[in-house]
Amino acid sequence: MKANRVYNFNPGPAILPLEVLKEAQSELLNFNNSGMSVMEISHRSPEYDEVHNKAKADIKELMGLGDDYEVLFIQGGASTEFAMIPMNFALDGKKGNYVLSGSFSTKAYQEAEIQGVGVVAGSSKENNFRNIPKQDEIKLSADAAYLHICYNNTIYGTEYHYIPETHGVPLIADMSSDMLSRPLDFSRFSLIYAGVQKNLGPAGVTLVVVKKSFIENSPENIPTMLRYNTYSKKNSLYNTPPAFGIYMVGKVAAWIKKQGGLQAMAEKNAQKAALLYDAIDNSNGFYKGHADKDSRSFMNVTFRLANEELEAKFVAEAKKQQLCGIKGHRSVGGMRASIYNAMPYEGVKALADFMLKFKEENL
Repeated sequence: MKANRVYNFNPGPAILPLEVLKEAQSELLNFNNSGMSVMEISHRSPEYDEVHNKAKADIKELMGLGDDYEVLFIQGGASTEFAMIPMNFALDGKKGNYVLSGSFSTKAYQEAEIQGVGVVAGSSKENNFRNIPKQDEIKLSADAAYLHICYNNTIYGTEYHYIPETHGVPLIADMSSDMLSRPLDFSRFSLIYAGVQKNLGPAGVTLVVVKKSFIENSPENIPTMLRYNTYSKKNSLYNTPPAFGIYMVGKVAAWIKKQGGLQAMAEKNAQKAALLYDAIDNSNGFYKGHADKDSRSFMNVTFRLANEELEAKFVAEAKKQQLCGIKGHRSVGGMRASIYNAMPYEGVKALADFMLKFKEENL
């Protein structure tokens, strides 16, 4: 890659578009002729207002959403959302329903369980999270306040390829690792949240896109900073926001628009994923994918080799080829290649070529 950069397959914090990084670099010391960095200007200034509101507008435009949706910028990562969601919505005796498809959906459920309002509506745990539960495997409780899903499972390499039908029950999705990677009917979701450090920006910002009607009446008996309407009423400026992170999210959203929007992203992401899945499927068992084929992720490709010694060798030799961040999560082992929007085709091609070469040398 250019500028002595490696191909970064880390799952998050993850690769950002080189064009965006260079643009931010050029503005770092003197943003918009202010004589200050964007990290130094007041979050109450007109210069920052423009950054903040343009990021919101571009995100809604990419998602095809109208004025009935609000874009919020929250701190605390997706892990804070795990607690906020049941606090705000599992009310009046109703329960949060959860589909367990991996580590993070399980953690979200556990936060609801702590509050005494969690129900498991479906799970692929018995299959070691190799698949996404199908529609007919999701059983909503009669007292469901919402259905919560994790749309892409970073650790296990699985992804929803359908939007669950909830028959009027609000649908909530953690899209941390595939947000803005492909077009969806986002209007079918009442709330979507994403820690941006996987596919949209640097760590420190949680993007929330939510129906305004869904958060109009946040309960007043929970802390101020844990109420969604605190953010909506004040345009996410109740307190000092993570301004630089939001600035970068706005840059990435503008970059996605420049690439052709979500349809163009989807086509590119499908091409990249096909390279790696073909390398796995055509390896005669040398590489074994973790995810079932009908649940495979376009963002995180997970696979294993014959033994841990060979896997360690794969990681070490890949790094020598500037293919970094390949090692899988400790709970699963093996390999994980995160090929988010910003990962160029050339990087994925380099990894696929390396996989072929490594197999031939280690049979």
